[in-house]
Amino acid sequence: MNIDKFKHQHVEIMQAVTELRSLAAAGVAENATQISAKIVSMSATIKLHLSVEDTVLYPALQKSPNAAHAALGSRYQSEMNGLAGAYTQFVGKWLSAKRIADDVDGFRADANAVFKALHERIQRENNELYPVLEQI
Repeated sequence: MNIDKFKHQHVEIMQAVTELRSLAAAGVAENATQISAKIVSMSATIKLHLSVEDTVLYPALQKSPNAAHAALGSRYQSEMNGLAGAYTQFVGKWLSAKRIADDVDGFRADANAVFKALHERIQRENNELYPVLEQI
């Protein structure tokens, strides 16, 4: 299975996170409008990525005659529901530049938690899931 597009999306997502961290380091309140816009643009990539994983990648693994591959697909799909929900809540809460500027500490705490989880998930996919998919 060719997963180059997924790998490229991982790079795009992590670049967006890096840009968000840079904006936050330069001042959350001062850059709230840019932070909000970056969250919106990053969300489009993440939503597309999650949708295709959910409808193509995980089902492909789950249909594998290899029981370990099928279990891996089921586990990843199940785990992603929690991260997708946390990210959706984050976006819903911090989409507004005003809200970001009004609660800098809250934004930082939520962003750090969500982006850490996102980073860990991407690393796991790159190191565990994608090598299996490339063999299929």
